[in-house]
Amino acid sequence: MVKEIAAATGRRKTAVARVRLMSGDGKCVINDVDSVKYIPSEALRNYMLQPLVITNMKGKFDLAVSVKGGGVSGQSGAVRHALSRALIMSDASLRDALKKAGCLTRDSRMKERKKPGQPGARKRFQFSKR
Repeated sequence: MVKEIAAATGRRKTAVARVRLMSGDGKCVINDVDSVKYIPSEALRNYMLQPLVITNMKGKFDLAVSVKGGGVSGQSGAVRHALSRALIMSDASLRDALKKAGCLTRDSRMKERKKPGQPGARKRFQFSKR
């Protein structure tokens, strides 16, 4: 039985991620799938695990992640946010480094809704003077 150290929720756009930190050797499982298979882009994986690199904790924790909503980019941002919050729960002295790197800011930009009588959120039908 692996002891859970901390758990936190992170969000970006419409994606919501729940991260559980457990003592281990650095394995990351997202929705019961290995992170390399779930997020094929190495750049997004590095972005997602940035809080561990900043705090020199890479390889010290196993991550169990549950994420839903949004796309691959939004989900990796949500995991990054949740991971930062979980690390702070485990050790409050890491807050300054993570805050300075911008890992604690929730990216709230969402797709704007389509308005009635228009073809899109901002686009208008072509204006005709006569």
